Amino acid sequence: MSSSLRRGSLAAAAIAFSIASLAACGAGNKAQTLEIVPDNAATSVGDIKVQNAVVITQPEQESTGPAAISATLFNEGTTAQTLDSITVEGVTSPVEIKPAKGTGKLTVPAGGSVVLGGKDNASAVVQNGGEALKDGNAQPVTFTFSKTGEVSLRAFVVPAESFFSSWGPTEVPKAPATEPAASEPASGEASESPGGSPSATEGTEAAGSTATSSATAGATASEDAAAGH
Repeated sequence: MSSSLRRGSLAAAAIAFSIASLAACGAGNKAQTLEIVPDNAATSVGDIKVQNAVVITQPEQESTGPAAISATLFNEGTTAQTLDSITVEGVTSPVEIKPAKGTGKLTVPAGGSVVLGGKDNASAVVQNGGEALKDGNAQPVTFTFSKTGEVSLRAFVVPAESFFSSWGPTEVPKAPATEPAASEPASGEASESPGGSPSATEGTEAAGSTATSSATAGATASEDAAAGH
């Protein structure tokens, strides 16, 4: 996707997300009774309502790493329900769901809500999204609850940039770097020849040392001969 289209989809999704959040704050869970229809991924089945659903990918397109699902889950019933699974179309790996605190299944309390994504909130991590998740797409996502069953919708796919930077995956690896080519030895450096034989510089020094020793021995022999006469 081109950078201009990427920015456009990000801006559109951010506007929709923020407008929907404000509408939800002002109208509570009864937004439909006030005829407020937020322009974002939202749906309801039985007692369960899912709002503000987005799939947030890595901020750099070349990066490898998980994506995250952000959404607000409402339970308007009188019985608590657990979120048993989330599936994203085209992604074969199961989505990893974790509650904000503790372990076990994520529970949406009766008459309450749970936020997925963001600091100190529950999380839903999508591993190995790969080619299935493209920024700007509206990806089919299915939430499965213990009592209500499947709740499906289409969620925008956006990068973890700007408004979504604090809602995206906590694991953000760097884009893979290109390995530099091995550099050749500097022209002035001496190197050993194959087999451990000395380099040309070492050979020159050895030859000079031998010549000096020979000259010294010759001078000594001449002095001894003169002393004998």
